[in-house]
Amino acid sequence: MLDLIEIKVFCAVVDCGSLTAAADQLGCPKSTMSRRLTQLEQRVGQPLLRRQKNRLQLTEAGRVFESYARQMARLSQQGLQMMEELREEVSGELQVRCHPACAEPWFVEAMESFLVLYPGARIRLKVDDELAVNSEHQDEIWCWFGADPESELRYEPLVLLPASLYASPSYLAAQPPLTHPRDLCIHEWMGGGERIGDGVLLRHPKEGEYLCQPRPTRLQLDDVGMQIGSLRRGRGIGILPDIRVRALNQAHPNSLVPCLPGWQASPWQVGLLYPYGRQPRKVSALLAHIRTAIPPSWRGCKLDKPTTRCEHGALYIERDLANEL
Repeated sequence: MLDLIEIKVFCAVVDCGSLTAAADQLGCPKSTMSRRLTQLEQRVGQPLLRRQKNRLQLTEAGRVFESYARQMARLSQQGLQMMEELREEVSGELQVRCHPACAEPWFVEAMESFLVLYPGARIRLKVDDELAVNSEHQDEIWCWFGADPESELRYEPLVLLPASLYASPSYLAAQPPLTHPRDLCIHEWMGGGERIGDGVLLRHPKEGEYLCQPRPTRLQLDDVGMQIGSLRRGRGIGILPDIRVRALNQAHPNSLVPCLPGWQASPWQVGLLYPYGRQPRKVSALLAHIRTAIPPSWRGCKLDKPTTRCEHGALYIERDLANEL
């Protein structure tokens, strides 16, 4: 059986070209290095190195053996890293930011249940819609609303939530009939979804796509709960995830109704942002916890494959909403 220490010595000598330099690199006596090499050559039954001028060169057998030696050294290092990761405690502070459109009770409850699982952890949760990566906080995690922002962070899409236009029955009863998206220009707009600078794209399975331009929003709300409250009070029309309105109407029947049945807005895309590369144990544990904490009603909208931009289409499918938010 090969000795990993002898493998490490062999690779160091090949890299450095001499016993002296390799001994300095590993902090090991030269005599010990020489003995380890001799033992390795005895194990494989062939000389692996020969002296040429002032350097040690690989023999033909050494060249063949080198690739296997480096694979063994690499696998050994990876195994040690995995064991080290398993030993890391999930403790210390985690920086988490949540887009206002994602600031739902389930997300806060996920943070709370994570802290129950890991008593040594602390979470600093902030609501923010401006993506600004602080180099001092490389462990920062975002729950992001919208398409891939193409930042320096890795983007992991989670769900696409089908969305439609909604208003209160009292508001619609007091307004002229709304029969087509072109009629939105005369209504008060309460926003929702993406910003409307370039208009709002709606799609109908038979009538196709229509890009409408609602009135400028007079009261800008970055919180979905506040938006729902304004819509329920009859302040105008806005875009909301269908799943959220279903949950609301289960608790408070007929609070909001569709304005243009059959027309769909762009789906609300929700994802995670976090640094590239190997994550500290506390970060990978929190990411895994968030993925499993997605509400049951959202999981029916889970993406089958990653996407970097919202896809317009007839995405609304009737789901089992027995476990609504």
